[in-house]
Amino acid sequence: MALNIEDYALISDCHSAGLVGRDGSIDWLCLPRYDSASLFGALLGDENHGRWLLAPADMTATAVRSYQGDTFVLSTVWTTATGQVEVLDFMPHGDGRADLVRRVRGISGTVQMVQDLRFRFGYATTVPWVRQLKGEKVRGLVAIAGPDAIVVRGPKLRASDHRHVSHFEVTADETVDAQMTWYPSHREVPPAIDIDAVHASTCAWWQNWASSCSHEGPLRAEVVRSLLVLRALTHEQTGGIVAAATTSLPEQAGGTRNWDYRYVWLRDASLTLEVLLSHGYEVEADGWRAWLLRAIAGDPCDVQIMYGLSGERYLPERELTSLPGYDGASPVRVGNGAVDQFQSDVIGEVMVALHAARAAGVQENEFSWPLQRALMGFLEKNWRRADQGIWEVRGQAREFTHSRVMVWAAFDRAVRGIEKYGLDGPLDRWKTLRDEVRADIESRGFDVIRNSYVQYYGSTEVDASLLVLPQVGFCAPTDPRMLGTVAAIEADLSHNGLLLRYRTRAAVDGLPPGEHPFLACSFWLVEQYAASGRLDDATALMDTLLGFVNDVGLLSEEYDVTNGHQMGNTPQALSHLALVRAADAIMASRAASVLADSAASTEAARRSHRLIVG
Repeated sequence: MALNIEDYALISDCHSAGLVGRDGSIDWLCLPRYDSASLFGALLGDENHGRWLLAPADMTATAVRSYQGDTFVLSTVWTTATGQVEVLDFMPHGDGRADLVRRVRGISGTVQMVQDLRFRFGYATTVPWVRQLKGEKVRGLVAIAGPDAIVVRGPKLRASDHRHVSHFEVTADETVDAQMTWYPSHREVPPAIDIDAVHASTCAWWQNWASSCSHEGPLRAEVVRSLLVLRALTHEQTGGIVAAATTSLPEQAGGTRNWDYRYVWLRDASLTLEVLLSHGYEVEADGWRAWLLRAIAGDPCDVQIMYGLSGERYLPERELTSLPGYDGASPVRVGNGAVDQFQSDVIGEVMVALHAARAAGVQENEFSWPLQRALMGFLEKNWRRADQGIWEVRGQAREFTHSRVMVWAAFDRAVRGIEKYGLDGPLDRWKTLRDEVRADIESRGFDVIRNSYVQYYGSTEVDASLLVLPQVGFCAPTDPRMLGTVAAIEADLSHNGLLLRYRTRAAVDGLPPGEHPFLACSFWLVEQYAASGRLDDATALMDTLLGFVNDVGLLSEEYDVTNGHQMGNTPQALSHLALVRAADAIMASRAASVLADSAASTEAARRSHRLIVG
């Protein structure tokens, strides 16, 4: 059985990612890409669905984990009755291969270690043919099944009932290395890597990337780790940003809200782009924009809400029978049916992000602005269409208020692109449409009796996505209508101090009701509090949310407050980018408060001086 979600740590080479459990077992690994079929799938079943355990044989051993500085090199220090060892787990960055390294270093005494390696290719559908590695001084195994091959080098492993095991001792100052490499089975076995060299280069790369972060507030460590997560979920070659490293981790224990998040949502990627831009990462922004232009190139009518890492469009949702699901939560899904939905808000998110890129100095090219014009042309004809909304409801399409606000934002950024940056386009028409969309929202998306914007036209329900309205400039955080909306959200969606996305019992989303608070929504509330002068409330909620971060700084999608566990796919890009925005908002609010206090003190001093002189 898999561990609690918060008991996993991420390792990544910016092509794929693995999850290492607190018990020393790698329970999730897809190679060579984030969206490849799993090699280790115990996360969605048990050890027989694939895993690589490396830990002390002493079952009473205790572990303390951390990343080595601002990297994704995971250090686990094990303490046993006979000694202490450190295990380093990492995926080398920049070598152009799909490698994974596990280095055991003796600290004190002597520790008996155990390995349990179970290859299960193709989402645990295939047990490979395994043979001993020949012609090398280093012991190893080669495992092949269909197109996939793995070579493992390190302590000698022996076969035992469709698994490979080994036991070895590590004494103080002794180092024992194990390395695994995926390669296409039609090619020759790749050579071993120089672990000292790739460890040094990988650490240097991550730390150099993190050092560019422009955030200097009291939450810098949390912000940097979150930005590192966003980078770890960004594919090195294509620039695509996946929403999470996993599929089918349930939003509710034993439930059916289990989705595949290993793809690039235009919405999440656009929001990630904005966050990276605001912290000095223009190169990543340019790479993402290039990905976007390739992915959505073509007829604007064919724009999807999500794509594969290279811009693949065909992502049909299917259910796997080979994996029973995390703690029995089924079905396990690969692909995502939302790919066929119409969600008008994503064009707004794209336009907002590309405008932020312009403001950061990323120059338009001969292709980028014409494509944006084409998107706006499509939106001109389709902005009144009902859609499935930001939460991708699988029920009836509706006129969601958040979607209409993002339509407004799209026209707004197009207008500003012309007015501020001299781009060409039908300025008067877009200004007229921007005003028309705003009037539509204010008349049909606002409940006058409750003084609140609503989830969708004709409803009296609220939705946490309404907290985005000030973020995109539709209204001020202190606007009376926004404050009324916040009050309604607090009244209807608060659950044990956090926010639900919406009331599932009231919203027709086509799924069984019930889910846990959505972490990004609560971070949005922190941002709203900070921007509207409720700094104490913002700080208190932020402290609560940071208490849900696991021991190595990771967050999943939702949180089960009652049982104290993370829920949903992990690590979740949306949760981490919302954390960064919330931290930025708190820092900005504090800075504004200091300036206001300083100005008040200066004015008081002037008045006192005038009185004395008078």
